[in-house]
Amino acid sequence: MSAIVEFREASYRIAAREILRRLTLAIEPGETLVLLGRSGSGKTTALKMVNGLLLPSGGEVLVDGRSTTAWDPVRLKRRIGYVIQEIGLFPHYTVAENVGLVPRLEGWEAERIRERVHALLGQVGLDPEQFGARYPRQLSGGQRQRVGVARALAADPSVLLFDEPFGAVDPVTRLDLQKQFLALRRELGKTAIFVTHDVREALMLATRIALLRDGVLELVATPGEFQEARGGEARAFLACLDWNAETT
Repeated sequence: MSAIVEFREASYRIAAREILRRLTLAIEPGETLVLLGRSGSGKTTALKMVNGLLLPSGGEVLVDGRSTTAWDPVRLKRRIGYVIQEIGLFPHYTVAENVGLVPRLEGWEAERIRERVHALLGQVGLDPEQFGARYPRQLSGGQRQRVGVARALAADPSVLLFDEPFGAVDPVTRLDLQKQFLALRRELGKTAIFVTHDVREALMLATRIALLRDGVLELVATPGEFQEARGGEARAFLACLDWNAETT
């Protein structure tokens, strides 16, 4: 099975500072790869290199076998769903208009867009009749995040990118969103790259975890393998689980 996203010795630097160093990693169709690391480890930089928001200073990143520098930038971004912590919904658009934005830009017919929006809102747990005509300001943080996920799915992208999408909501809502993410993954079989600094979230959501430290890939492992890892950075993250258990 060929990789749907591949980093080949990909580096990114700003002036003399190297943010990401010679990352080599392949993401297979249907898997959820979690990029785990501390702040400044390079995980969000790596994520943004997938949809061309950042271009590599060295090496290359391939999507569907083609370097991101060879893609038309607009086509690449529309091919990849992107969900961020701040959600990024347009405040002057209704929920339905936000979700249907990319299909409209792609020239879909109005009825097809309406059916797609209706189906997706249902999939993320929002009644389309109740929420479709609302504006983002009329939603809770968790509801806005669900709309963001629906919008990312709207044009049926081959890859979904999640940049710490659940970090700004309360713990109960966060767990609910994590469970819904897992349900959508089982239902849709989408390829996803998910950035987090929360080891518990990584273990819950990942099929594989890529651990970054100071811009360098330190470990790639399944959740089970990660919990048995002996490396210093992996143990530092796993110690957070032990500390939380002791204080609850």
